[in-house]
Amino acid sequence: MHNRHWFSLLFVVETGLAVVRDQRSTLEIEALYSAHHGWLRGWLRGRMGNSFDAADLAQDTFLKLLANEEPLSIREPRALLTTIARRVVANFYRRRRIEEAYLATLAVLPEPEVPGPETRALLLETLLEIDRRLALLKQAARRAFLMHQVEGMTQTEIAQALDVSVATVQRYLERAVHQVCFG
Repeated sequence: MHNRHWFSLLFVVETGLAVVRDQRSTLEIEALYSAHHGWLRGWLRGRMGNSFDAADLAQDTFLKLLANEEPLSIREPRALLTTIARRVVANFYRRRRIEEAYLATLAVLPEPEVPGPETRALLLETLLEIDRRLALLKQAARRAFLMHQVEGMTQTEIAQALDVSVATVQRYLERAVHQVCFG
């Protein structure tokens, strides 16, 4: 299969998205992929310590670039790829931490309470989506939400811990709940 068709097909299959791009942008990304994919995999292999994760993350990096709807004007391709790849690596480790915490929680549950594989997968995806949405909040609102929902603190206790008014805590919680529920 011709490289261009393979690259476009890969994007649609991997993401479930079909982004309409002008032919010039698509050709630029294909050229970027051909010229720098090997270098990026090597760079990621050095950071990840294995070829498997490096290959996956290199692919994710190019998928992020392809999903970007902004016109491309790339003067320093490796700098751009490195910036995107760093974000992809950070998301990889954040996801791994969430998965490990979730699995540790499951490990201490009595056997009858452990959800089945499908439910576990859905719960994990939900946790990851909540984490992604919370990451969009300012730190104070995120902390207030977690103190309230995870630690069970009252609004007054949160206000004291964050050194803000109860009204401010209420605003933080409203923003956080809206962000978590509606994105």
